[in-house]
Amino acid sequence: MLSDTVAAVSGILSDYVLIVVLLAAAIYFTATTRGVQFRMVREMLWLLVHSTGRDEKDIPGQKPRHGNVSSFQAFAMSIASRVGTGNLAGVATAIAVGGPGAVFWMWVIALLGAASAFVESTLAQLFKIRGRESYMGGPAYYILKGLHNRPWAVTFAILITLTYGFAFNSVQSNTISDAFAASFSIPPAITAVILAVMTLVIIWGGVGRISRFSQIVVPMMAIAYILLAAIIVCMNIGRVPEILATIVENAFGVREAAGGTLGSAMIMGIKRGLFSNEAGEGSTPNAAATASVSHPVKQGLIQALGVYTDTLLVCTATAFIILCSGVYGQGHDGIILTQQAIDHEFGGNLGSIFVSVAIFFFAFTSVIANYYYGETNLRFIADSSLLINTYRLLVGAIVFAGAISSLDLVWGFADITMALMTLCNLGAILLLGKYAVRLMNDYRAQRRMGRDPVYHSSVIPEIASETECWS
Repeated sequence: MLSDTVAAVSGILSDYVLIVVLLAAAIYFTATTRGVQFRMVREMLWLLVHSTGRDEKDIPGQKPRHGNVSSFQAFAMSIASRVGTGNLAGVATAIAVGGPGAVFWMWVIALLGAASAFVESTLAQLFKIRGRESYMGGPAYYILKGLHNRPWAVTFAILITLTYGFAFNSVQSNTISDAFAASFSIPPAITAVILAVMTLVIIWGGVGRISRFSQIVVPMMAIAYILLAAIIVCMNIGRVPEILATIVENAFGVREAAGGTLGSAMIMGIKRGLFSNEAGEGSTPNAAATASVSHPVKQGLIQALGVYTDTLLVCTATAFIILCSGVYGQGHDGIILTQQAIDHEFGGNLGSIFVSVAIFFFAFTSVIANYYYGETNLRFIADSSLLINTYRLLVGAIVFAGAISSLDLVWGFADITMALMTLCNLGAILLLGKYAVRLMNDYRAQRRMGRDPVYHSSVIPEIASETECWS
């Protein structure tokens, strides 16, 4: 009875209310920033290439080298959270339920949602604070410092800790356990112990170790997965025009509308796209705030590029693997469908093995990044070593329990807390988005003068007292 009630509430929130609000916010920010996610793609790529070092050390009047996280490391940490089981299993489910047309709507929401990602991550940089090891920030911090509403900020901090630190981490460890049991016959209890120990070793090293781990593992696995997809596309290169036509046809087709699957394609594509790239949810700003950059807009643009990386690259890779194989529509979905698609292309059980290994790295890096989102928000509530160490032990226990448990009820609660968390964040960035627009204009003005943009609090004097990390 409880699980049915939770499922009904989470379905209403995630399938209707949240999609409408997220989509409306994405369109609004696309308009107010005049399409920053389209106009500044070249700048995003340039910043990514030049983002491996800390560029704040030359800022006059600013404490040098306080941050130990580079822009690229913060980007990798946010990608670690974004790229997880949803990219391999979620996309497969979207295609199985909504048809190939779901891929088109997944692309559309990524292109629009990148504007929301830009705004929330720019705000996280603007209102960040100096922590013990690195900069800290995120929605809880900009709600407090920008809107001066502590109850609202604490509510967000609690919701994101429950959602990412506990619920989502149990789901990630459960997925790894299931994949290893199916592919390698490893008992879940053994997987649970290994995951718990690895998690505790990495998270006890602090944000520096987390960012370095993400910087190495995430690009490696993402590139390997995209290369696999590229090989499969090349093997089916003659079918690519047909597949693209099918995606567009199913997204707008008369037959689909008549059969009632057009709405399903839109809902599944938008839902999977939004919840995969996390644009507007308020999670990735926590990683964005850690970066040592000379201007908030730099990290805002980098994080907007993260939406493209997650959806237009990794999710699209999964979509093309499945559509090239032609095995969708045969009664399977989720991770099994992705495995079957690779098996179909290469023969044997290569798909099961490769996907299991990919799931391990993608899901485990998500566990580490999700943990950090909880830590930075707990430190917002009370910066206590006892609280943080207790939280670390609880995360290790949750990872262990998730690997050996059934998680249907956990998924339902996670959907509810995530929806409430997202609504908290969207309300804040809609009120504070004007500052992100002013920062963008300042950044562009400095670039037009041939400068490497540097932000000074005098640009927005009315909040200068709340932006302590900027001279």
